[in-house]
Amino acid sequence: MDRLEMKAIIEGLLFISGEEGIDEKQIAEVLQIEQIWIKDILHELVEDYCNSTRGLQIVQMAGLYQFTTKQEHALYFKRLINSPNSATLSQAALETLAIVAYKQPITRAEVEEIRGVKSERPLHTLIAKLLIKEVGRVEGTGRAILYGTTKEFLDHFGLKSLQELPPLPEKELEVEEADLFFERFQKELIESDDK
Repeated sequence: MDRLEMKAIIEGLLFISGEEGIDEKQIAEVLQIEQIWIKDILHELVEDYCNSTRGLQIVQMAGLYQFTTKQEHALYFKRLINSPNSATLSQAALETLAIVAYKQPITRAEVEEIRGVKSERPLHTLIAKLLIKEVGRVEGTGRAILYGTTKEFLDHFGLKSLQELPPLPEKELEVEEADLFFERFQKELIESDDK
């Protein structure tokens, strides 16, 4: 494997590691090479992304490397979040919201176990839209974040309390049924805004 291929793989590893980040040791294990080579390649990648024509940067925090957006572009990210087109939620966000609403407080790992896929991005979307928030931490090793809904969630869906959520069957949470509930409310809200 040549240096350019290693750089490309490391870039991909940084991307898929998301906000959790990845450390030099993990990268070295995945690539099956000495950790000393990783430090040098990471330094090159950080320099590459420092270029003003790039929209992302690579930062190191607590020994972990991750992609982040650049502070100087924050205004544009806020505009996207607040734009009318961002008012609707993706299917992934609706599924995640349904799970959090019915199972709260719940960790990301528990959400992912129910959905069967990674749920980091939908959780971030819901936090950015103020529909969910951190409501605590799990006791013990790792202290995973617990998520729950917000007052804005209730307002958004026209609910006075969580007790107004429609009852689900006795069996395990059916994501599709909850999705239909939230989609219906979202459409009604959009239609009422258009009037």
